[in-house]
Amino acid sequence: MELLEPVKDAVMLKEISKVHHTGLDRLCRYAEILHFGDVHMKFDHVTGLRAIIAIHNLNRGPAIGGCRLVRYATTDDALEDALRLAQMMSYKSAINNLAHGGAKAVIMMPKVIKDRVAFFESFGSFVHELGGRYITAVDSGTSASDMDVIARKTAFVTCTNVSGNAGDPSPQTAFGVRRAIEASVKFKLDRDTLEGIHVGIQGAGHVGYYLAKELNELGAHITMCDVNLTALQRCVDEFNVSVCSPENVYDLEADIFAPCALGAILNLANIKRLKVKIVAGSANNQLAHHLHGMALHERGILYAPDFLINAGGLIHVAVIYDHADVDKAEEQISNIYYTLTEIFERAKEENRPTSEIAEAMALERLK
Repeated sequence: MELLEPVKDAVMLKEISKVHHTGLDRLCRYAEILHFGDVHMKFDHVTGLRAIIAIHNLNRGPAIGGCRLVRYATTDDALEDALRLAQMMSYKSAINNLAHGGAKAVIMMPKVIKDRVAFFESFGSFVHELGGRYITAVDSGTSASDMDVIARKTAFVTCTNVSGNAGDPSPQTAFGVRRAIEASVKFKLDRDTLEGIHVGIQGAGHVGYYLAKELNELGAHITMCDVNLTALQRCVDEFNVSVCSPENVYDLEADIFAPCALGAILNLANIKRLKVKIVAGSANNQLAHHLHGMALHERGILYAPDFLINAGGLIHVAVIYDHADVDKAEEQISNIYYTLTEIFERAKEENRPTSEIAEAMALERLK
């Protein structure tokens, strides 16, 4: 099985496009390269639902992954998004020893949703038709209330408001990133606490906010940026963070850079600008190309692989779904510290990028 980082590899897609001229041909080849299981589509002309569920792998158990409601320019864009995100969910589940495979649902947002309840009831029926192969959850554009509606039609759903069933997983994601930062600081700086550690956080959204809260409570010095000035001001008011512009965040002199917004931001140009010792954040697909892990390695910057350390939300919803055990979920998220330390030690011993070690470990467990 081919080793591939779960990112949108533009170079790979470009090469595929040279041979496979139509969008569907190209994306089918992309799915083959990512070793996909199956992809399902649903069209409901009554509610306006157009949805894709991409199930990447079921080796470890039923696939779990969020349902995002996003406006896409084309159906090809939606399918490509579903494919790459589903593969990433397989890696997340495997490296964190969850009894689940990886999947992702994307709903192409219509211009108007006339009846949101009927819309998500229809999606719930779609999920149920797959017979438990896919378990859905909150993602971009969806909420716990939407999951409540889906639950009317299927039991294969988590992140609902009822019975304490996860809700917003952002705090758990931030907790996992905080544990990763602690492991990184111990390994790279030989520090047992975060007191006085300077962290630059890119993004003041849900996870960025909760990460700033965690780090502030542990005595870290925080500098943040975000294009959403309201979200940024909230962090200034509550945690007394410093502020920098989004354009200058890569030039910030700090101990740690924590990307918590967009993916694919670690390209060669930005990596050359970094003035930090550690990169550890919650954003998905941080490496613009899987080879950029080597660029960080060669610069001596310790990289905490994103699909491991941002899995706290996934761990929480999966363990709650399987066992209804909040303490067990918190313990497993906390163990990100030890998995990451193992990756760091193997990377140092083998003189390889941490991203390569993490991919190999995930693939071993995925098999």
